[in-house]
Amino acid sequence: MMKSLQKLGRALMLPVAVLPAAAILAGLGNWILGFSEGNVVGSFLLNAGTSILGALGLLFAVGVAIGLSRDKHGAAALSGLVGYLVVTNLISIDTVAALKGIDPESVNAAFSKSENVFIGIITGVVSAMMYNRFSTVKLPDALAFFSGKRLAPIMSGAAMVVGAGVLFFVWPIIYSGLVSFGTFISDLGAAGAGLYGFFNRLLIPTGLHHALNSVFWFDTIGINDIGNFLAGEGTKGITGRYQAGFFPIMMFGLPAAALAMYHTAQTKRKKQAASLMLAAAFASFFTGVTEPLEFSFMFLAPALYVVHALLTGLSVFIAATFQWTSGFGFSAGFVDYTLSFTNPIANAPYMLLLQGLVFAVIYYVLFRFLIVKFNLKTPGRDDDIDDDETQDSKSDAQQQNGQNNFSTMAAEIYAGLGGDDNVVSVDNCVSRLRLEVKDMDAVDEQRIKATGVPGVHIVGKTSIQVIVGTQVQFVADEIMKIRKE
Repeated sequence: MMKSLQKLGRALMLPVAVLPAAAILAGLGNWILGFSEGNVVGSFLLNAGTSILGALGLLFAVGVAIGLSRDKHGAAALSGLVGYLVVTNLISIDTVAALKGIDPESVNAAFSKSENVFIGIITGVVSAMMYNRFSTVKLPDALAFFSGKRLAPIMSGAAMVVGAGVLFFVWPIIYSGLVSFGTFISDLGAAGAGLYGFFNRLLIPTGLHHALNSVFWFDTIGINDIGNFLAGEGTKGITGRYQAGFFPIMMFGLPAAALAMYHTAQTKRKKQAASLMLAAAFASFFTGVTEPLEFSFMFLAPALYVVHALLTGLSVFIAATFQWTSGFGFSAGFVDYTLSFTNPIANAPYMLLLQGLVFAVIYYVLFRFLIVKFNLKTPGRDDDIDDDETQDSKSDAQQQNGQNNFSTMAAEIYAGLGGDDNVVSVDNCVSRLRLEVKDMDAVDEQRIKATGVPGVHIVGKTSIQVIVGTQVQFVADEIMKIRKE
């Protein structure tokens, strides 16, 4: 189970890498519009960023389908796209209304939130399974045109028709249950706010946090925390209590967690971890968009994500208890924090900075301790780290200096693995080729090592890894070309 989650976590890195840039664009646009309403540049930047952030479900469907597919072929991405379009259209407001023969306004609100990350991830996983299963299937001559990789998107669409049928009955039950739960805890004062903060983060991977948000942030049961705060209406010290506690987490806590993950990354992976962590931490601090950071570890180290959810709940509870309030129109980042100072209903918002500094220390110390103590597989700490740094560095330097020809190396490695007759699948991580073979006895390790690679690791009866270095992607691409031929 844990291995499957970590594999999914690695697959998520492709769509996650896009998000920091989108978040920064949207944040800058929102900031400009906050000081100059109707500003053309602000609107342009905001729309550029939200065009991506508003399609997270689609990005994750395509990205996960590619990441989990056998050979990273474009047909896998198409399968993810087809599957996502099918399921989201079948459980959309208009389709459900037509199926039930009722007015669209009478359809359960759950179906207005169908285009979310959870649906995207599920679609990506199913689409990758369909691609891996059917992309090599040969149909009878009469249907030969639809054989192989053309069959995968068709089967993905068919699978998501079944998935939509299940969601048609299950999704509104779960959604409505969470709305009822949110209504219940709204009567618990500061404790209820803390519970909301905890479940808000905990439900992010499923997309069901929207159900809770509708209770507290919008006018589902009359709280309308965001609307009332932005309008300067309500009770000072109370209105904004379901938003304020997120500022210390998004501006300070999560960036500190990113620093801890960078500091605990393996030496050979620090540069790669730094590039992701820096961009994601800045997006979280500046704009309050946390998905780049959260998705970078929520599947790789789910226990750590639960800790993050608990700390978020604690932060929201503390801010609500002391009635430190602030609010946002976009998200709980620096942009909205600075804009909220002009709002007369904000109450001691500067105290959120002090709270944030305390939570930064807590996040850093706790994340670093847990990662090291339990060897959690956060970015830069997965099982694909090379053991022999000296050999790996030498290999990298040789490749960068052009002393190794990738196509020649790939051909020799592939031949040493036994070629088409023996190789079942080819994948790669940051530094290694990860391969499945039919017969390990048919593998010629000496021939593979003769190419200059730092090492060969046999990790199972049919699983083998070839350590290449950080240029492994180019070798993997050449092997894919050989397999296609």
